Amino acid sequence: MNAFSITRVLSVIFLIMASGLRAEPQFVQTPYTEQKVVFDFYFDEPEKAASALYWIRALLSPLLDDPYGYAPEFMDIKVVIHGTEIVTLAKHNYEKYHDTVERMRYYAELGVEFKVCGLAAEDYGYRLKDFQGFVQVIPSAITELAHWQLQGYALIKPEVMAKKHSIEELR
Repeated sequence: MNAFSITRVLSVIFLIMASGLRAEPQFVQTPYTEQKVVFDFYFDEPEKAASALYWIRALLSPLLDDPYGYAPEFMDIKVVIHGTEIVTLAKHNYEKYHDTVERMRYYAELGVEFKVCGLAAEDYGYRLKDFQGFVQVIPSAITELAHWQLQGYALIKPEVMAKKHSIEELR
């Protein structure tokens, strides 16, 4: 290594040290504010809705807890449903998807709005009366998603993948 290279390496090391990089990780309490979010549920398997609900939990839980302590009315959350998961909300499938439906009902009681695409409902042969009582049927999922984004809502599209390994195996 020549003198120029050594000087360059030392300069980089000095810049890194001067930039405030720490030797230990640091927890940062982001100053979150009121949330306006629209979730886009469109899955190839109805069972994936159960995993996608954890995304809602991941949004709500930190905001409900200290230090934020937001009441649910400070969050405006909508879930637009238009994939195969629509079958989880059909009354006749309640026993099969009981746990998923009850988690959705719980979130609905906290103010989360579950909106089912009317076009998708038609494709499945469902009518308004076929759905759980906490569901709203809307004309079109795509139009609904565009509407809420134009109103300033953040779009979150949960990506649910097949879990091949347990957390313990991956650690």
